[in-house]
Amino acid sequence: MTQHTSAQARPEQPGLYGGTSSRRITVRDIAAAKQRGEKWPMLTAYDAMTAGVFDEAGIPVMLVGDSMGNCHLGYDSTVPVTLDQITMLSAAVVRGTRRALIVGDLPFGSYQEGPVQALRSATRLMKEAGVGAVKLEGGERSAEQIRLLVESGIPVMAHVGLTPQSVHAYGGHPVQGRGEEAAQQLLRDAKAVQAAGAFAVVLELVPAGLAAEVTGGLDIPTVGIGAGADCDAQVLVWTDMAGLTDWPGGRMPRFVKQYAQLRQTLGDAAKAFAEDVVGGAYPAEQHSFR
Repeated sequence: MTQHTSAQARPEQPGLYGGTSSRRITVRDIAAAKQRGEKWPMLTAYDAMTAGVFDEAGIPVMLVGDSMGNCHLGYDSTVPVTLDQITMLSAAVVRGTRRALIVGDLPFGSYQEGPVQALRSATRLMKEAGVGAVKLEGGERSAEQIRLLVESGIPVMAHVGLTPQSVHAYGGHPVQGRGEEAAQQLLRDAKAVQAAGAFAVVLELVPAGLAAEVTGGLDIPTVGIGAGADCDAQVLVWTDMAGLTDWPGGRMPRFVKQYAQLRQTLGDAAKAFAEDVVGGAYPAEQHSFR
């Protein structure tokens, strides 16, 4: 007689997206995915409820990004975001999830002074928020910070190419790595963060061909955002992905693909609620107590 394996006895699926494990994903799982040639998705998250939805959807890695400055806190850049804000919202995302690896961003001013400051900031995110890893911007210039964090037991995701915390130095958000000299610098930056011990590296606004070259030349996975299809993983800010962001002048970045229109949906719901209240349709008998 054929014996059917119960759901509890099934072998664990190794995939990051769609895997069956209920334990937290770790950097070892990320490394194994690179070896398998598996692509995986990453989204930002800033609160427990939204993070829980993404966790249930199977998103394996979530970034509590300083992008919260633009899409949740009302700033015009990521620069004003504080470590206190990142810590509070990272803790909420951790509480709202069970499986995803949660990566907390180190905001501007929390690691630029040097390795010791970076260790102090990252330690706080690990202890107070419970994140599984941290992210910081910069290639060669941040290698010593990455090295000390990794040596201290803190997994680090690096970030090269366009680094939004340097928006004032760039004078905007230009594509990085164009031209031979710039391309070679980006390659050096990517190799430097790998040598320092980073478990992954974000490539932002990088020509697709250069991103493919970087990806093929590294043992750690690359996470693309505006860096073409050959990166090992792809990340989007969730409010961009879901059509909630209000782009100034309607100028949506080329790399963004909207998978829903939540701004329209929420606006319609708010108007319907308001009209019911004004017209006396809400609350109805079924919404009242006797």
